[in-house]
Amino acid sequence: MPRNLDLTALRSFVAVADMGGVTKAASALNLTQSAVSMQLKRLEESLDAALLDRTSRTIGLTPAGEQVLGYGRRMIALNDEVFGKMTDQAFEGTLIIGVPHDIVYPAIPRVLKLFNADYPRMRVQLLSSWTLRLKELFAEGRCDMILTTEDHVDPGGETLVEKPLLWYGAPGGTAWQKRPVPLASEPHCQFRRTMHRALDSAEIPWEMAVDSDSTRTVEATVAADLAILAQIEGTVAPQLEIVPHNGALPPLGEKKINLYVSDVANSAVKDHLADLVRAAYGAPRLALTA
Repeated sequence: MPRNLDLTALRSFVAVADMGGVTKAASALNLTQSAVSMQLKRLEESLDAALLDRTSRTIGLTPAGEQVLGYGRRMIALNDEVFGKMTDQAFEGTLIIGVPHDIVYPAIPRVLKLFNADYPRMRVQLLSSWTLRLKELFAEGRCDMILTTEDHVDPGGETLVEKPLLWYGAPGGTAWQKRPVPLASEPHCQFRRTMHRALDSAEIPWEMAVDSDSTRTVEATVAADLAILAQIEGTVAPQLEIVPHNGALPPLGEKKINLYVSDVANSAVKDHLADLVRAAYGAPRLALTA
C-alpha cells in the first residue's frame, strides 16, 4: 500500500540540513526545538532509515539523508508553488477575450482548458462576435484581448497566422454547382464581401440562400447542401468539408488572424493567456497538444 510522507516533518528535516542544527531550524520555522526533534524522529521512523549523523558534535547527513534531502527540497518547492498559485489573491479575477464566431473552434476550447489548469482561480469570459464589433469593444476597453480576421493588421496588433480562405459545403454536396450559387453567411461576417467580390469578378451569379445572425443556422443550412460558405482553412465545423470545385469557383485569397492585447493593467496572468493563444493559432493546424 502506498504511504505518504509527512511534508511538515520533511520541511523540518530540510531546514535542519540547510541551517546545520535544530536550534536554528526551529527558530526559522517558528517551532520549539522539541517539536522539530519529534518531527525528525517521525520522518526517520516512517522511512525506517537514519537521516542525520549524530555521532559528532555537529549534525551531519547520512547517505540516506543526502538522498532524501534532494527529494525533500523538490517536494517542498512544488508544494509551495501549488499552494501559492491556488491561494494568491493576485491570481483571482476575470479576463475577457473576444473571438470571431468562425475561428472559435478548434483552438479556443483547448486554450481555455490549459489556462484553467494553470490558473484555476481566474475566470475567462469568452465574448464571441464579428471582427468590427470586437475592435469597437476593444477600443472601449471592454476586452483584455481580441482575435480578428482581417486583410491587414492595425498598429498595436500582431498577425499570428495567415491562412487561405476556402469554399466549404456539405460532404459530397452539389450546392456549389448551382447557378446562381447559393451562399450562406451571417450579415456581419468579414468573409461575406469576399465571396461576393470573388464571384462577381468571375462573373458567376450568386444569391444569399440564408442570411442569419445564428452561426448554427448558417452551418446547418450548408450541412444540408442548401448553400456553401467561405471559411478559413482548418476552422470549419466538422460536418462540413472543402468544396472540390477544381477551379470552377474563384479563389478567395488569404486572411490574417490577428491578436490585439490591451496594454492597460498588464499582468503575468494576461500575458500567459496571450501566449497560449499565440501558440494555438501559430500552430500549423490551429491546435494545441493536450
